[in-house]
Amino acid sequence: MATATVTTAHKRVDIRRNDTVKIMAGRDKGKEGRVLRVIPDKGRVLVEHVMMAKKHVRPNPQRNVKGGIADQETPISIANVQLVCPSCGPVRIGHQVQGDRKVRVCKKCGTTLDK
Repeated sequence: MATATVTTAHKRVDIRRNDTVKIMAGRDKGKEGRVLRVIPDKGRVLVEHVMMAKKHVRPNPQRNVKGGIADQETPISIANVQLVCPSCGPVRIGHQVQGDRKVRVCKKCGTTLDK
């Protein structure tokens, strides 16, 4: 009997592109990096210089790509990263309505995390 793989679809993802996050678990625990991409349907994020993997690249002269073995980021679970507040470090995220906008707020110091 075949088993189905269950993916957890996250309803709300509090981490956005270009946020600075800290890795809380896994082989790159303790590293900080910028979020390159968020994949909410799989519950994963792509963080700069984290979870690097080797990829064999074929040369393509039209795209000016040299062949060889290149390093590439692989997605990491959203549960393993935490947003970094500029003043207090890695924090949990709260929400507040300011005017007509809903903004992300640091749970420790209350600073707005949105630009």
